[in-house]
Amino acid sequence: MSPIRVLIADDHALFRRGVASLLAAQSDFEVVGEAEDGLHALDMARELMPDLILMDISMPGVDGLEATRRIKAEMPYVRIVILTASDGDRHLFDAVKAGAQGYLLKKIEPQSLYSTLRGALHGEAAVSGIMAARLLEEFARQARQLGTAPSPAASLTAREKEVLELVARGRSNKEIASALGNAENTVKNQLKNILEKLHLQNRVQAAMFAVREGLAEKPPDA
Repeated sequence: MSPIRVLIADDHALFRRGVASLLAAQSDFEVVGEAEDGLHALDMARELMPDLILMDISMPGVDGLEATRRIKAEMPYVRIVILTASDGDRHLFDAVKAGAQGYLLKKIEPQSLYSTLRGALHGEAAVSGIMAARLLEEFARQARQLGTAPSPAASLTAREKEVLELVARGRSNKEIASALGNAENTVKNQLKNILEKLHLQNRVQAAMFAVREGLAEKPPDA
C-alpha cells in the first residue's frame, strides 16, 4: 500500500521540521513538501498532489483558512487538517466552512496525531471531542435561530438518516456497516449520497447537520 503523501504548511520552520520528522518515522507517511505560507502551500499542492495537508492558520500573506478554501476549490479530494495553537471558536467554525476535514491543536500527542490523520484519509472527522462539541453546539444555536424552516433532511431516505445518526455519534464506516448489517462499500456510497443531497463537503459537516436537525444527540465532551 502506498504511503500517505503529506504536505506541511507552517511559518515556523522548527515546528514544521519537527512534525516532518515525526511523520517520517512512520512507515505509512511520506512528507513530500513543506510550505512557509498559504500561497506557497497552494503552489506546492498543485505541483505535488498530496493526499493530505497539515495547515497552520496564522501565516503571513495568505493565511491557512484562505489557502484551504483555494486548495479545496481546485483539488476537492485533498484532505486538509488544520494543526494550530489557536483553540478559538471563530477559527474552528471558519475552518470547517472552508472545507477542512479536521481541526487539531498543536499540543496533541504524536500517537493521537498519527491515528487521527489515518482516520481522516478514510473519511473520519479529525477533531477532538471538545472541538466537536463546540461545533455541534454552534450549529444547534443556529438551528434555534432559523426557527421552523423546512429541513433538507426531508430528502434523505430512512436508511440514510440512520447512517447520518451514526456518523454524528463518531462511528467509522466499518462500525456503521456492522451496526446496520451492510457492506462497508454500501455505507461509503450512502454517505456520498448524503453529502450530495445536503450539499455538504465532509463528515464533520454531516455530523453537525445531524445534531442541528435533531437527527442525533450531541456527544458528551471528551
